[in-house]
Amino acid sequence: MTVKDIQELVKLINKSNLTEFKMKDGEFELSIRTNKHQKGKPQAGQQPPAASAPQAAPIIQMPPVQQPYSAPPQPPQPAAPAAQPAKPASEQPRQETPAETAKGGDDTSKYLEIKSPIVGTFYRSSSPEKPPYIKVGDTIEVGQVVCIVEAMKLFNEIESEISGKVVKTMVEDAQPVEYDQVLFLIDPEG
Repeated sequence: MTVKDIQELVKLINKSNLTEFKMKDGEFELSIRTNKHQKGKPQAGQQPPAASAPQAAPIIQMPPVQQPYSAPPQPPQPAAPAAQPAKPASEQPRQETPAETAKGGDDTSKYLEIKSPIVGTFYRSSSPEKPPYIKVGDTIEVGQVVCIVEAMKLFNEIESEISGKVVKTMVEDAQPVEYDQVLFLIDPEG
């Protein structure tokens, strides 16, 4: 829950007849109390009863902030051999891990990117028993679900805004992702 969400919640509670609101989600707890009187508000110029002293500001407890995962720096790699044997047409390209991708070597400027629209945890499939939505070598269309990003226990299906062939998966399954982080590289000509 963001600070903006909490501010909106406080505004809604102030507009309502609620005098107290409590919410708990895992380690996250939120408690808000208002100065509203149950049996009518004091009129202008009247003092509230002595027993009901003004409440302090809302108590907001936030969970500790988790730092995003960052891979350790990679040592320089030796140059690739000059000629590599051609792969058979029937062989699907192998999916690289993010560590292999970080080593570089490929010209990725011709590829389009599918980025995470939210912060959360990346999942390639809807459950561990099910196959991934997409894999390297698949051809995808606009509007096709490509993965799930879980944020605050909500599983958000991420749809592709581009079509083409999946070239690389940039994130490991069940890893945290940041807003605007590249999830997949897509060849629009594929």
